[in-house]
Amino acid sequence: MNEHVKNVVPATTDLSRRSFLVGTAATGLVLGYAGVPGIDSAVAAAPASFEPSVWYAISPDGLVTVTCGKADMGQHVASTMAQLVCEELGAKWSDMRVSLASNDPKFNDPVLGAQITGGSWSTMMNFDAMSRAGAAGRMALTEGAAAAMGVPASELVVRDSMIVHPKSKKQMSFADVVKSGKATKTFTPDELKAIKLKTPDQYTLIGVSVPQLDIPSKTNGTAKYGIDVMLPGMAYGAVVTPPVRFGATVKSVDDSAAKKVPGFIKAITLDDKTGTTSGWVVAVASTYANARKAAQALKIAYDGGPNAKLSSQSLLDEAMRLQKLEDSGQFFVKDGDPVAAFGSAAKVVEAEYTTSINIHAPLEPMNATAEFKGDILHIYSGNQFATRSGAIAAGAAGIDPKFVVMHQMWLGGGFGRRLDADMMIPAVQAAKAVGKPVKVIYSRENDMTMDFSRPLTYQKVKAGVDGDGKLIAISHDVVSAWPTARWGIPDFLTPSVDKKGPLDSFTVNGADFFYTVPNHYVRAIKNELAHNATPSGQLRSVAPGWTFWAVESMIDEIAAATGKDPAQFRISLLDGAGKNDGGAQRLRNTLLAAMGLSGYGTRQLPKGEGMGVACVSSQERASASWTACVAHVAVAPSGAVTVKKLTIATDVGTQVHPDNIRAQVEGAALWGLSLAMYEKATLKDGGIEQTNFDSYTPLRMSQTPEVAVAVIANGEKATGVGEPAVTVVAPAIGNAIFNASGARVRALPITAEAVKASMKA
Repeated sequence: MNEHVKNVVPATTDLSRRSFLVGTAATGLVLGYAGVPGIDSAVAAAPASFEPSVWYAISPDGLVTVTCGKADMGQHVASTMAQLVCEELGAKWSDMRVSLASNDPKFNDPVLGAQITGGSWSTMMNFDAMSRAGAAGRMALTEGAAAAMGVPASELVVRDSMIVHPKSKKQMSFADVVKSGKATKTFTPDELKAIKLKTPDQYTLIGVSVPQLDIPSKTNGTAKYGIDVMLPGMAYGAVVTPPVRFGATVKSVDDSAAKKVPGFIKAITLDDKTGTTSGWVVAVASTYANARKAAQALKIAYDGGPNAKLSSQSLLDEAMRLQKLEDSGQFFVKDGDPVAAFGSAAKVVEAEYTTSINIHAPLEPMNATAEFKGDILHIYSGNQFATRSGAIAAGAAGIDPKFVVMHQMWLGGGFGRRLDADMMIPAVQAAKAVGKPVKVIYSRENDMTMDFSRPLTYQKVKAGVDGDGKLIAISHDVVSAWPTARWGIPDFLTPSVDKKGPLDSFTVNGADFFYTVPNHYVRAIKNELAHNATPSGQLRSVAPGWTFWAVESMIDEIAAATGKDPAQFRISLLDGAGKNDGGAQRLRNTLLAAMGLSGYGTRQLPKGEGMGVACVSSQERASASWTACVAHVAVAPSGAVTVKKLTIATDVGTQVHPDNIRAQVEGAALWGLSLAMYEKATLKDGGIEQTNFDSYTPLRMSQTPEVAVAVIANGEKATGVGEPAVTVVAPAIGNAIFNASGARVRALPITAEAVKASMKA
């Protein structure tokens, strides 16, 4: 993650609300903002509660409710935030509760950054701040208890929501202190920074697989997802999307047949000034079933626009054309002089790597419910980027963002899909048009054909070795749509090292690896054609999902060309020289751990079987999680590949919840396998051809191999685990296929046809 990304905060944020005002009365979760007409910010859910920070409050009954500013989409991040607070606060785990943050500006914390959930950032970015919040609360409670009991605060012990004075046997519960009103200590930001936190050897809760706080409500049905929202007088909207992914316009709408559908209210052609959608119509009716029927009855004429004839091949051809231009793109890495090094190299290896369009397909359909209360727009939806989504909703309504109140819901899957707010636009414009709340639910076909997908990518990599087989140079060109640039947020872009302007580093992260190579160029090239025709988003793993496919495949190709074992070749490159100090050693350790756990190189495999390795520093160089994989595959003469086992080793620094970490790594590995072997979307005549799970085919349970996971917890800063294992699997499988059959595959997904063709070659 780029350091400046941490501090993406709207300029209007009231930073004075960021301090921990210990001792103030809590107002509960108020979905409204002071000073905005029509919003009541004085409603107090628990007026006597103790609120050490905006991120948690302790009620008079001693229950601690942590407000999670991250989207919880099944990864249990809300429980993780509570666990961080609880460790330093000294509360009993059974007293902990969680709630989800609104888009109230007070939650745009200058330390934690914008309300965005992605990049495997959440635990990493929140660990210190949430820990300090917990510690501050403990200190304030301790001083309050000391005053109430008439004993020195230094003699008190805090454990399991109790504050005990061992000498006198006096004690007070957190509830007692809250009710006493004695907790009045406040902390300045500098005082918060000065708090001495626990060292890893002092942890009693971090590192323990405590029960996840969200499980009871999710199993008994009380947890509310966006699709569960019900409002009085609510109508339903079903969208009709054009045959072209982007750029189409509606020429005419004939709703005569739709008017015969019971409960039909209106058909609205979206006028989306945000540019998120184009050519959409939403049919509104009294029930969702009737809205669907009405949508199907509409007769809509379209102008397909400039992208109506484009295909996947068109986008790939354009990418290859752009790569050949010497002046295209901007440099992300520019170390040494690869061109000169290639001229003196004993051997040069070149290869092209591609990845296809990939779709998120979260199981909860995309949805949003919009309601206008006077001048105030209320949005109910699960989203991963509240800071941006509120602005999108405001743009769709034509109002100031301060008049938008977002009610965050639990997410039934996100994986980056809900970083975008397109589902809010038809809901907002429909609610405005019909004068009542409207819930919009996408069909599976809507979501797949209009997904902000992982972009099609083309990469050209060239490497040179000297007479001793030492890697001396790599040039790496990455051509793709630029998902982050589409957001229009300058702070999320990165200055190019050649001073040609900002680039989307989230399309090239990972190419700046931790191997020592003296001459190294990485060029980021925007495929404008793909950028416009297939507006792309961030899919679980982001750029490292394709950059490491190229890097780790090329490292193997170099090893093969020089007659070296690919694992040992990597180890020699991970020497920690220069800027790679520290990180290279941690990555090397994960590779050794994966090799040891898998038995790599220690046994003779049957004919047609092989093991392959890969190791990655996902997600970004500044926020890396060190991860290695050994894939064991069997390749049939037909080219069919069976993945028998994936062995993953990952260095997480400090593990908060061991069971959750293991589950996330396993899930990420299987997602990586799915992308490597099974998932592919194609563009034809400007539209995505795959419309449901019969044609877009993620990994099935019957295709799941054994997954072995080794977690390295060494007490270093906590890293992210949601995505790194996604990025390491595909190259490990590709390299294993080569070792099993001699076939070298360079395109994802890997097909039997491609393997067989390479075997023959």
